[in-house]
Amino acid sequence: MTIALGMLCYCVGWTIFLLPNNITTGGVPGISSIVYWATGIPVHYTYFIINFFLLILALKILGFKFCIKTIFGVCTLTLFVWIMRTLTTGFMLLHNQPFMASVIGASFCGTGVGLALSSNGSTGGTDIIAAIVNKYRDITLGRVILICDLIIITSSYLVLKDWEKVVYGYVTLYICAFVVDQVVNSARQSVQFFIISSKYEEIGHRINEDPRRGVTVINATGFYSGKEVKMLFVLAKKRESPVIFRLIKETDPNAFVSQSAVIGVYGEGFDNIKVNNIKKNKKQINK
Repeated sequence: MTIALGMLCYCVGWTIFLLPNNITTGGVPGISSIVYWATGIPVHYTYFIINFFLLILALKILGFKFCIKTIFGVCTLTLFVWIMRTLTTGFMLLHNQPFMASVIGASFCGTGVGLALSSNGSTGGTDIIAAIVNKYRDITLGRVILICDLIIITSSYLVLKDWEKVVYGYVTLYICAFVVDQVVNSARQSVQFFIISSKYEEIGHRINEDPRRGVTVINATGFYSGKEVKMLFVLAKKRESPVIFRLIKETDPNAFVSQSAVIGVYGEGFDNIKVNNIKKNKKQINK
């Protein structure tokens, strides 16, 4: 459902705000737009054919699970674009305001891509390339997409013969990349809890059950009182915070709780550590 919602957002941004105003977006949709302006071939045909070959690459590198969700995303977006183009033939918004069309269209597109990527899916195209790079290197998805799509947007000048449209394409690309990072990073944000309670065992068991997070018991001593206490240390996703606060309040309303944001959490249930190849590092050190 999240991927489908993302594809709907992307479809609205692309077919209603960008394509009718001759503003190029990045990736395969950008290539499809250029082909459409040059030959008149409907964008959903070109989009689907190019992604068919890219999905073969994704199947080998990113795995079956990613590929299945990406296939779903590509097929869903193709269907949405076909329906939207059929229903909005001759319809155009912000015809005399290309900058606003770029901003609004890019916001919709970036939100759609971010929702798809946060669910381990993709709209295909350069999103697949970005996901492959992000799998092995700690480079943000938005930055990879930004670099990959610059050539596509610049090449739209060969068809449109208008540098102003190319500049609006750059604006679209930047805003889209920014929104992608915001959406994806908000889904990955983690928090840590320090919980002091006489009912620490019950709270720990409940956190293990729902939201199914690990709990570490730390032996602590109150400096002023000298009393020995048990303190729980918990790492969780930010979206799971309300659940943890609720169960703490239900178990022990008088518990002392500290919550703080963390820059990164790596390990089981969170992100994977991405480092450069050890052999390459050794060679650089030797040099």
